Amino acid sequence: MADTERETWITGIGIVSCLGEGPEAHWQKLTEARPAADTTTFAPFVVHPLASINFDAQISKKEQRQMENWQRIGTYAAGLALDSAGVKGKPELLSRMDMIVAAGGGERDLAVDSNILSGIKNAADPDAFLNERLMSDLRPTLFLAQLSNLLAGNISIVHGVTGSSRTFMGEESAGIDAVRIAHARIGAGQSDIALVGGSHNGERPDLLMLYEFANMALKNELKPIWQRNGAGFALGSLGAFLVIEASEHAKARGAKPIARLAAVVSDRADRAPGAALGALTRLWDKVKDKVQDGHAAVLSGATGAEPATADERTFLTQHPDLAVRATGTYLGHGLEPQFTMNLALAAIAVGHGRLFPPSDSSGFEKPMKEDLRQVVVTGVGHWRGEGLALVEKIG
Repeated sequence: MADTERETWITGIGIVSCLGEGPEAHWQKLTEARPAADTTTFAPFVVHPLASINFDAQISKKEQRQMENWQRIGTYAAGLALDSAGVKGKPELLSRMDMIVAAGGGERDLAVDSNILSGIKNAADPDAFLNERLMSDLRPTLFLAQLSNLLAGNISIVHGVTGSSRTFMGEESAGIDAVRIAHARIGAGQSDIALVGGSHNGERPDLLMLYEFANMALKNELKPIWQRNGAGFALGSLGAFLVIEASEHAKARGAKPIARLAAVVSDRADRAPGAALGALTRLWDKVKDKVQDGHAAVLSGATGAEPATADERTFLTQHPDLAVRATGTYLGHGLEPQFTMNLALAAIAVGHGRLFPPSDSSGFEKPMKEDLRQVVVTGVGHWRGEGLALVEKIG
């Protein structure tokens, strides 16, 4: 990580999840310390469904009709971030705003998938059967509807963000690197203001099936992250976007900062035991000199999947002076936008000057009495991809 020359501020937050819409709704639910999830709709799987959202407030009915739900979630959250930053409807700013989106590959045709799974077990030639069904059953537009960069395109069309555009795929790593690159570009003077984030629809049987095949899907009951003992993660529907910009650019337009984004670093490890621990240790060495004793905490993006979660817990036990909170207990796991969501929650927390209460009964999450001025945000992918960021209070 090269030292950035320009200070980077978070000036806009747009978040939606099972906790509601916007910073205050999320802060209220986090301070109540009562995690909740849906254990019946997709039983036996545990899912954190999106709260009731009026998409019409940000997206016209006509525009919604051509979007899948993950695109509606992301486009809506992006609009909230632009509103929060005070740039919504200002083409002189939006026309040069850079956009970096982290997203998955879209949603599948469940009817086609179900028919293939039902028929392939009785097919004389399974390979030929699969090819024939894919050629004849998939509509041509399906592939266009699944392109992840359509989320960036919809944000551009709906909200008028027309500067440069980048879209990353690659689960948790995509979200981490989207923020890292936006932060680096601003620090290097290559960008003044950027919209960065992503979205995820966790209420999908096809995703639950895929993660169950990998023994990663949490089942039967919601448990706090640190008490799952390898039981896996609960998918969550969420959208998270931030407006980040150079401090002098924000000052020039009279924008008030929410928090400072002081550092973003990333790495990639395989899932051999201890690999993620090594990656986190290397990343910590890059940010540790910036962390203030007594006034910092950790917002963990731990998923509940192993061995990644055990590695992260080992890393965190090496820093007992930092109070820890795992937001996945409340939000579920949203893959690409999870890191951006945790950055947003970190900015909200430092704005309040305190940490929300622990959410588990294991004793790993401890109360924090000191004023909160900094938050270290961790991101450890369920399979691979690690990141750290440092969010700071301004003033």
